[in-house]
Amino acid sequence: MTHIKRTKDELWLLRDKHQGEETPEFHNDISRLANGEPVDYVIGFSEFLGAKIDLTHRPLIPRQETEYWVEKIMHSLPLSEVNILDIFAGSGCIGIALLKNLPNSNVDFGEMDPNLIQQIEKNLIINEIDSARTHIYESDVFTNIPPKKYDYIFANPPYISHDRKYQVAKSVIEHEPHMALFTEDDGLFFIKKLLNEAPDFLNPKGKLFMEFDEWQKDTIEELAKNSKFDAIFLKDQFDKWRVMEGILK
Repeated sequence: MTHIKRTKDELWLLRDKHQGEETPEFHNDISRLANGEPVDYVIGFSEFLGAKIDLTHRPLIPRQETEYWVEKIMHSLPLSEVNILDIFAGSGCIGIALLKNLPNSNVDFGEMDPNLIQQIEKNLIINEIDSARTHIYESDVFTNIPPKKYDYIFANPPYISHDRKYQVAKSVIEHEPHMALFTEDDGLFFIKKLLNEAPDFLNPKGKLFMEFDEWQKDTIEELAKNSKFDAIFLKDQFDKWRVMEGILK
């Protein structure tokens, strides 16, 4: 009997989706992997800080780098009641992880894609989040967010310049939502909007946590000097600049 050596992704798929059984469906999924489809989509879900994130509607797949900085910041937040906005929410992974790990938190979600609104709703149910602790707004950035104040805003906006598309993996280009990845103005379009508009939605001394691409750090630092934020910059687990912590002046 020939023993087939499975790749890491194939073993993950076999364990998490097919309960260890090499069924015809499993071999069909192997073909999907061979054609470059990300394993998270083939399995149908991802894990993010203890939350199960369903990917049925094909949101951006949660990244290790995002999980890393969200966890570090999450552990620095108070255990008292806090109000949080997860904007550009996508799958809802950031906000749902905060709701699961911070029992006194309330999290609102802002997302413009109606399909991803359904995705967030599904993930809230899967993770057994009390609906009284959250609200979802179909909103292009802050357009439809009510005029309320938050203690913290978490943002993972599109920040890849169209000119840098060649640096992105083929599987990402072919399978993940471009709207969640690419934007105008050298990748800074939404970052500038956040720096300009987020202060109106924060309590005094509130904070904006915003992910960005490493090469944008110096430009964002200059932009922050002319904004209403005092900015601190944090690195990810790969020693790359990854997130701005903006403290409202």
